Amino acid sequence: MKAKVSKKYFIVIAVLTAAATALALTSCDSGGSSSNSGASSSSSQSASQDETKAETTAAASTGAASKKLAESDIKINDTIENSADGEHAITADGETKAISNTLVTKTGEADGDEADFYGENSAIFATNGGTLTLSDMVVKTDGTHANAVFSYGEGTTVNISNSYIETSGNCSGGLMTTGGGTMNAENLTITTSGNSSAAIRSDRGGGTVTVTGGDYTTSGKGSPVIYSTADITVNDATMTSTASQGVVVEGKNSVTLNNVNLTADNNTKNSDKSSYYQAVMIYQSMSGDAAQGKSSFTMNGGTLTNKNGDVFFVNNTATDINLNNASITNNGDGIFLRAAAAGWGSEGSNGGQVTLNATKQTINGDMVVDSVSNLNLYLKSGSAFTGAINSDGQAGEVYVEIEDGSTWTLTDDSYITSLTCGTGSIKLNGHKLYVNGKEYTEGTASTGSAIEVKSTGGSGAPDSPPDGKPGENGGKGGTPPAKPGEN
Repeated sequence: MKAKVSKKYFIVIAVLTAAATALALTSCDSGGSSSNSGASSSSSQSASQDETKAETTAAASTGAASKKLAESDIKINDTIENSADGEHAITADGETKAISNTLVTKTGEADGDEADFYGENSAIFATNGGTLTLSDMVVKTDGTHANAVFSYGEGTTVNISNSYIETSGNCSGGLMTTGGGTMNAENLTITTSGNSSAAIRSDRGGGTVTVTGGDYTTSGKGSPVIYSTADITVNDATMTSTASQGVVVEGKNSVTLNNVNLTADNNTKNSDKSSYYQAVMIYQSMSGDAAQGKSSFTMNGGTLTNKNGDVFFVNNTATDINLNNASITNNGDGIFLRAAAAGWGSEGSNGGQVTLNATKQTINGDMVVDSVSNLNLYLKSGSAFTGAINSDGQAGEVYVEIEDGSTWTLTDDSYITSLTCGTGSIKLNGHKLYVNGKEYTEGTASTGSAIEVKSTGGSGAPDSPPDGKPGENGGKGGTPPAKPGEN
């Protein structure tokens, strides 16, 4: 007689197996819930198998979530305070330091470039090739331009882990990196409430930022969770913005999200240069803070939930958007992608040039490419796009390439410039598709050519920061800036 195995046993084993599998995957495949995951099982499956599948799907889709670190979780053995304008509570100037289990409080004021570019008035500051290692810290700032943790200059490294950071003043980011510095962070809770106060910030000269785990929340106007003028990678984290974009990338810089759960509710404006709201904005302000060139935004797994407006907005720059098996939900009233001119750059040459690579990706929503913009859309590895492109008529150039096994289902008439697809790639769904002015016949193959990206930078005269920018000042402007008076 066979022993009876309980339903609970199956659930536990499945969840443990899913967790072990996730640990073995590379970052490109270790994502949150796939758009293709959770396919319905056959009717012969038992109720216990259905419950097991639900548990497994939940475990995968919330892989980025972990216990949010609270201030009370950290044991404090020492307190360091500083209230002087422009000064720091902790400094590592060309030296190696390690500090742990310390409460750091910073008040005092600063203004402009000295704070944003060079770290004046930050609570914790490393410079001149110093290495600062922090763990089990509580860092609180309450002042204008009072960034919490700042890494400035090439060769400078800040490592911070298992810490709680809170800033309440305007222009006060959580983590700040400029001048080619390095920032490595793990398992942090960061909350910012001031305007222009991204949780993860960079500015002129950029650098390299790697964040793993933790919870990052912003609530101020012009305060995305990430404002990138550097190369920023975030792994297995939860990020929430309640007033601004979730992510802003400026100029020749990048953001990569691996198994990140991002929620964005952009409902306030920090500039009158654009009337659109969005979850992710990629642009060039011409402020001089970010070098001109092609940017990139990459999302491997994880989730992106947009609560207002468009999901992606690209203007006055060229960019690669790489989406790999990410779950993207648009609860706003906007579209999936808008490549269009706004108030940045020179009129007539300030559109968005987008290459969108979708791999194992579901895309729901329309795309609009205006007359000074262009789009190369690649649907690969079983990707599915449901939506229309330029439903109001031909505007900017658009090339669509659909790999065998991927599909495009139209929700309205669409107008594109060139098309490469197999016989079963496009479902007109009762609508019409025009390719370079000619109506496409469903079930036919097509061969076309991609749109050439003629310029990878922005256009126009330098902007005047900070009012012309949607978030912070920012930059990866080539050579790191020298401090005033330095050679």
